[in-house]
Amino acid sequence: MENEVKLTKLAKCAGCGAKVGAGVLSQLLEGIKVHEDPDLLVGFDKSDDASVYRVTDDLALVQTVDFFPPIADDPYLFGQIAATNALSDVYAMGGEPKLALNLMCVPKTMPSEAVHQMLRGGYDKVYEAGCLITGGHSIFDDEPKYGLAVTGFVHPDKVLTNSGAKPGDVLLLTKPLGIGVLTTAHKGDLASAESMELAYRLMTTLNKGARDVMVKYNVHACTDVTGFSLLGHLLEMAQGSDTQAVVHVDQVDLIPEALELARTGVLPEGMYRNRTFAEPSVDMGDTPLHKQDVLFDPQTAGGLLIAVDPADAQALLEELKPAVPSAQRIGVMEAYQGGKRIFLR
Repeated sequence: MENEVKLTKLAKCAGCGAKVGAGVLSQLLEGIKVHEDPDLLVGFDKSDDASVYRVTDDLALVQTVDFFPPIADDPYLFGQIAATNALSDVYAMGGEPKLALNLMCVPKTMPSEAVHQMLRGGYDKVYEAGCLITGGHSIFDDEPKYGLAVTGFVHPDKVLTNSGAKPGDVLLLTKPLGIGVLTTAHKGDLASAESMELAYRLMTTLNKGARDVMVKYNVHACTDVTGFSLLGHLLEMAQGSDTQAVVHVDQVDLIPEALELARTGVLPEGMYRNRTFAEPSVDMGDTPLHKQDVLFDPQTAGGLLIAVDPADAQALLEELKPAVPSAQRIGVMEAYQGGKRIFLR
């Protein structure tokens, strides 16, 4: 569809690059009392992807919310990306999305057809996930924003968190990195059409396939790689699990054009926030700066980062290969030795 409005021109930040940095967020939440409830299995105090509340011995609710400014000019595509990103947190917890509510902010001047297409994009992706949109809330704002509040189901004994990794676990990743660099470059007409087509395809690929394969194996921890970057989310996993991680950089799938753009200094603002948060805990080794930058790059609707028992790692990797955009074996978790939490090799 040919659009009269360029959505990305209406936003100062794009996609998950608009997220408040992890370090700032932890400061904002500091001192807020966390009330205890034996049925609250996962709350906001764990820096996890979603909350989990046990309803019965066989059922727990997974709840999450995510919304952001446009990362694509086409309203329908933006709606798809925002929905894919919001649904991802439920998949990262091992759950299945069931119900969703729209969250929408639109300028009064935004054409009604563009608003309709944005909502249609969200609806189509949610229904692809086997989930239902049952309502929502909308307000006027100078910048358009869209996303979802999502409720999913999971068995209480099969919840996956980002704090369950064990020494020896193998780290798998299910999408390549570099989305933030590409979308930043696109705003300045610096990214190729081929790379943007790849970026949009990745951002509209549900993590359902990864989740459906993952739950068959002995996975100890999982998180989705979004606005805090691979290294930011891995740091939260290492801290929550009281472990450390070794990442084999050459085994991480880094989008070639994103690497080249990073080499020339085309980087999203969120990369600098992520570096400020995580860099003190990372031993960079001999990793070139432009590769470091992509490892700190904020992703939108990124892949799942999975910590799996080494006995299951190869079988899980092989079954993931036809189910996800890029199945990668990128590193290993180790017992924490003090000091740095992540080592790039």
